[in-house]
Amino acid sequence: MGRRRRLLVNPAAEAGAGALPKAIAALSRSLPAGPSPEIFRRAKFDRPEAAPALWQLLFRFLSPRSIGGASASLGLEAQACLVKSALRSQGYPRQVLAQLPEDGSRGSRELLLALSWLLARGPVLERLLAQAHVQLGDEMPVCECEAVASTGPPAPHMEAEGPVDIRCVQWLMGRLRFRWRCLTASQQEQCALLSKIHLYTRGCHSDQRLGHLSVAETEMLRDPEGGRQLLRRLEHENAGLEAALQWRRGELVFWRWMDTVLGACPPEAPAAAAQPAFLPRIPERGPGQGELVARELRALQEELCEATERRRAAWEARVGGQGRGPQWSSARQALQKAVDQELAALQWAWEQDRGPARPHGPHRLVRREDEAPGGQDLQAAEVIRVLRSKEACLEAVLRQLQGQCRQELARLAGALPGLIWILPPRR
Repeated sequence: MGRRRRLLVNPAAEAGAGALPKAIAALSRSLPAGPSPEIFRRAKFDRPEAAPALWQLLFRFLSPRSIGGASASLGLEAQACLVKSALRSQGYPRQVLAQLPEDGSRGSRELLLALSWLLARGPVLERLLAQAHVQLGDEMPVCECEAVASTGPPAPHMEAEGPVDIRCVQWLMGRLRFRWRCLTASQQEQCALLSKIHLYTRGCHSDQRLGHLSVAETEMLRDPEGGRQLLRRLEHENAGLEAALQWRRGELVFWRWMDTVLGACPPEAPAAAAQPAFLPRIPERGPGQGELVARELRALQEELCEATERRRAAWEARVGGQGRGPQWSSARQALQKAVDQELAALQWAWEQDRGPARPHGPHRLVRREDEAPGGQDLQAAEVIRVLRSKEACLEAVLRQLQGQCRQELARLAGALPGLIWILPPRR
């Protein structure tokens, strides 16, 4: 009887024990260049040989657009620095990660916790799969969302050590304008080539809704070897999608295992002792010093109120005589025009929100003879009209900011006697 009970229990126990390796293997296959499942097992026990692979994986997570070249050119220490900076900017709560060495000698368990924190925080896996999507059609993004635009940690703000020569600024602006013109010219050339391909291959597609071939499909017909490479890429993408689905089915088992990993970590130090070095520690005050602190705060508040009143009176005396004259009227007209354009853009957006929800993301470019879009389709003329409206609003804001800069420069030039201000030549 006992033997029969063991035979009934063992298959379920074996199935439960095999669910965790399957879930970890599925997660590893769904990640771009993901490590082997053995790396996850060694990281639970904080083995040092698992740390370099996890540093590289976190770098790919936090810098998804630089998978191709930057991960190969940057060393492990540079990748570790970027990972620490990105996790700190995103609010990673554990301070142990910031204290890990950057040579990959230890800390694999903490890196595994950081990876699980990223997986639980948002759809990181879906975003990576979307960026690795193989494009068969000629697509273009209709909207530039914040999640797409921000691909990594923000660039650190750097101050100049000394005075900056205006010629250097002009040189940088010239380079920026030149690169902008090159980008515009290359995009115009790409659009012209796309139009020619769509026109020459009209009627060649099996799908009558499309009617013509894309660049990838044309290249596949021209070069059979390229078609085989495209097929291998599609097979790799399908394997990643299947692994992601399998990971979603066994995700609960992984999080239960991560609870054991977190329980194996030593407890962190208290918050006061674990403060970073750049944050000053607030000393504890005795019970008799509370009234002294309150009096100091009230005195400081009174000083701030007096300084605010003086600044307000000086500002009112400074702008009191303005409000008349041609300069004031032209500035008011420019401001009124900018406000009208912004109101028109907001009204258009509100009218669009009242209708059916517009799809976001990339759209395939299709040349059609008829002008009636169907379903979730968008006309190019409509998108161009929206972009021109936004461009007009941005130009109005730019002109307003330029006027403010000119007024500030004129004020600074007037404060220095004997200074001759020569405006740059207009183009």
